[in-house]
Amino acid sequence: DVSAQQGIRFNIFQMNQTYTGEDERLNIGPKGFTGEKYGGSTYWDTEAYCLPFYLATAEKQVARNLLLYRYKHLRKAIENAEKLGFTNGAALYPMVTMNGEECHNEWEITFEEIHRNGAIAYAIHDYINYHGDEEYLIDYGLEVLIAISRFWSQRVNWSADKNKYVMLGVTGPNEYENNVNNNWYTSKMALWTLKYTKQGIAKYKEDPRLDVLKDKLKFKEQELENWKDILEKMYLPYDEKREVYLQQDGFLDKELIPVSELPEGAYPIHQNWSWDRILRSCFIKQADTLQGVYLFEDEFDEESMRRHFDFYEPMTVHESSLSPCVHSILAAKLGRMDKAYEMYMRTARLDLDDYNNDTKDGCHITSMAGTWMAFAKGFAGMRVKNGRLQFSPFLPEHWSGYAFKIKFREKLLTINVSRDGVVIENLSDGDLSLELFDKTVEVNGQQSIKAELA
Repeated sequence: DVSAQQGIRFNIFQMNQTYTGEDERLNIGPKGFTGEKYGGSTYWDTEAYCLPFYLATAEKQVARNLLLYRYKHLRKAIENAEKLGFTNGAALYPMVTMNGEECHNEWEITFEEIHRNGAIAYAIHDYINYHGDEEYLIDYGLEVLIAISRFWSQRVNWSADKNKYVMLGVTGPNEYENNVNNNWYTSKMALWTLKYTKQGIAKYKEDPRLDVLKDKLKFKEQELENWKDILEKMYLPYDEKREVYLQQDGFLDKELIPVSELPEGAYPIHQNWSWDRILRSCFIKQADTLQGVYLFEDEFDEESMRRHFDFYEPMTVHESSLSPCVHSILAAKLGRMDKAYEMYMRTARLDLDDYNNDTKDGCHITSMAGTWMAFAKGFAGMRVKNGRLQFSPFLPEHWSGYAFKIKFREKLLTINVSRDGVVIENLSDGDLSLELFDKTVEVNGQQSIKAELA
């Protein structure tokens, strides 16, 4: 499959050209060095899409430096929140930045697309879970997490009508909506952050370094009680009939029609429709609710995941470069091999084939990281859960096989999938225990194991 091979090789090359991780003052612009659009600024794309690539393919310090970049901007993030009226060290990281200050000039993005805070918090978990660098949490991570949690706790308000906490006036990942109430993904990320921060504080409650941090941040135990109350009483929009979480309040008031019914020539809609028409439509620019289903897949059984995918994907136009990779991973998880391949090819060849008619502005560097995600997390079923590496590979029908390398906790592995089965080779000296098709296997140093395809 020359097109599939060319796509991912081109994308990996661009990723390695764009960021070396040698300097924590630097980050990754959405266009890298291939175009001037976005001005080389940093977006949440780094944490949500680029970090997984560098976690698995580069030295630990490379990913760590991406996190330290945000840690060093924490003071500016607190200042950004203060400008909006937040207090007590609450932090709102910018949507677009060079030096930690907000550089975006559209209010519906700057003030409302606050889910970016969740991506930055989740990246701390992602890094620690992958590399086992628990010290990062107490040395740097908790300070960021507490500041973000303070923001979330102030951003919600109590609804006497619902008898729940709500989050009003936000924009989710789907930028074909704005100023909506109770975007499920944003609220879910807020809840996850509060829970993860509470767990981190509990983990180090006997560590004197936590006392030093609490003194530095003037942290009060009442904050934990407040977070606990929010966790127990947060409103999340849900449709009992369809048994799916709703993208936001009022989503079902829209005319729900699939993308397949759009007339030829309507794509991309942001180049052919007015914003008034787009905002009133049901069409989804990129994974929004499904972004949360992808991140928190363990909270959804297969049938629930299928219901959400079948409800939202048909209304998704994939006009963000960040959309196809998430859908490819979910489709693979659901056994939808054709859809997984279709979405993989779309992200792999987004720029080579100019899918969105905008490659003239530069390559979609952060989407290119999504190509690797679609391959490793989709086709190979790669996960790291509770610090443990897992694989559940499948092979597209017209492929004879594929192979790739990853680094995991000082081990270098080759994963080779073919019609003959799955071979995982440990190219390092140390032994590694992992899961293959839900079974624990030991891969000794300089040895390999083989299993049949499931």
